[in-house]
Amino acid sequence: MTRRFVRAGVQLAIFAIFILVLVVTLDNRFRVLPASIHGHLPSHYSGLVVTDVTIKTCSSINPFSKCKPISPSWTQVDKDLYLRTGWTSTAFVQFERKKEEELLPTDKVVIDLKISRLIPDSTDEVKDGEKDEAAWWEPRPGGIWVRRTSKRHASDSQKAITMVDVLFGADAVDPRIGWEVRDTPLLLDSRTEELEARISIQRGDPQKMKKPVPRINEHGRFKIMQLADLHLSTGLGACRDPIPAEPVPGQKCEADPRTLEFVERLLDEEKPDMVVLTGDQVNGETSPDAQSALFKSVKLLVDRKIPYAAIFGNHDDEGNLNRSELMAMLEGLPYSMSSAGPQELDGVGNYIVEVLGRGSTTHSALTLYLLDSHSYSPDERQFRGYDWIKPSQIRWFKNTAQGLKRKNHEYAYMHMNLAFIHIPLPEYRDPNNQFVGNWDEAPTAPGFNSGFKDALEEEGILFVSCGHDHVNDYCMINKDKDEKPSLWMCYGGGVGFGGYGGYKDYVRRVRFFDFDMNAGRVVTYKRLEYGETEAKIDEQMIVDGGAVKGL
Repeated sequence: MTRRFVRAGVQLAIFAIFILVLVVTLDNRFRVLPASIHGHLPSHYSGLVVTDVTIKTCSSINPFSKCKPISPSWTQVDKDLYLRTGWTSTAFVQFERKKEEELLPTDKVVIDLKISRLIPDSTDEVKDGEKDEAAWWEPRPGGIWVRRTSKRHASDSQKAITMVDVLFGADAVDPRIGWEVRDTPLLLDSRTEELEARISIQRGDPQKMKKPVPRINEHGRFKIMQLADLHLSTGLGACRDPIPAEPVPGQKCEADPRTLEFVERLLDEEKPDMVVLTGDQVNGETSPDAQSALFKSVKLLVDRKIPYAAIFGNHDDEGNLNRSELMAMLEGLPYSMSSAGPQELDGVGNYIVEVLGRGSTTHSALTLYLLDSHSYSPDERQFRGYDWIKPSQIRWFKNTAQGLKRKNHEYAYMHMNLAFIHIPLPEYRDPNNQFVGNWDEAPTAPGFNSGFKDALEEEGILFVSCGHDHVNDYCMINKDKDEKPSLWMCYGGGVGFGGYGGYKDYVRRVRFFDFDMNAGRVVTYKRLEYGETEAKIDEQMIVDGGAVKGL
């Protein structure tokens, strides 16, 4: 009897271990990256320097094999270098940081880091009559080589590395001040090289920029570029419905490089004063590391010192980061005017941007209202499709607009109000309205009408522009001649090659709004990626004398 119980106990224990291993394996195989964008990075304290960097690899099927920092002074970048695609292995970058005044005589400070199969070139620097120890490269796993110097040289060096992060993709970029991406991917094996896992390093103390203050220029002009539906991925991305299939004969279409090259060309040609990103910057389904995709969406703007404001679409948070995490990231980037907005409101990204008048005035010339139009319908049985602007947002919008009226009336010239959302309003699908541009797909507006268009008209918004429907690019206004035209409803037109564009051989495009504050005039037009690349398509005046101008 005793033997049977012992045998049964052993079998039960073996079965329990099998179940545990299976659960751990499935968990590591199918879960997305941790949802925190801050959890993998320690707080930024002045005086902290990196003293060492390594890679920790462990088994994803062995419950007793865990990748954990070896001591409290070590931090793990909580991004699996295999992006959870490895059946048997996980790997993480770990680094040690210490306060400079707490460095021990045996501690060294990392002043350079490279990725290479061979030892990098050394230098023969001499300090105090002896060869500088910082000329020596020390190997670490994954092809990492570090150059370190002792404490006595650390305070003299402006090259000290103070933070380490991980990004992915051959086109990975880092728009943060003082950060730079290492040129070569980590070299663990063919899988990590294929994913292009890269290290980004920060030198010196972290720097923060004040939010930019956009202003009407000395000629009374201001230009806004709307970027709708960039659909950027972790990595190069896959082209969907590109026209033409090959931008250059024999050159394969790569979605993100082609999208960003198009945007870069228009930035340099049009020289906008501000950019509004109206959602789906990130193609969530192809972005297991949404940080890498989001950084690409703004790097071109940061490089050109162009202020920008962003809201989210239904795909941005389908990767590993939610809306709050994405917005927290955007709020800390250079030249960003993006804001999460009041916490008590529905959604993330309900805020205003004020464009000041020319000269030194503190009065607003333009007020931009940006609202989160959410994602999918919360009530699919009754209202299929997409979500809508909620009552709390409408109350906030009306209270904000009414609260600004007196101040805006003090402006010496004509003040203008405009709005941006991602998902179109139900009124966008009214075939009785007049429109200019392409209506090539059924507008996927929400099935429930929460009355936001009425609120926009009541508060004197001149136009609202959205994204979401890639191959619609029209501006629409009510057709009834007995009614005074009160609100233009525009589409930005799809920009990104990572999103669909398969209706009627659609060429990617970008919408601009050109303001002449001297005449209270707004002209809008689009520019194409292919074909008539230098032409302004469907150019039309939508505001004149500070009032909506009908067709």
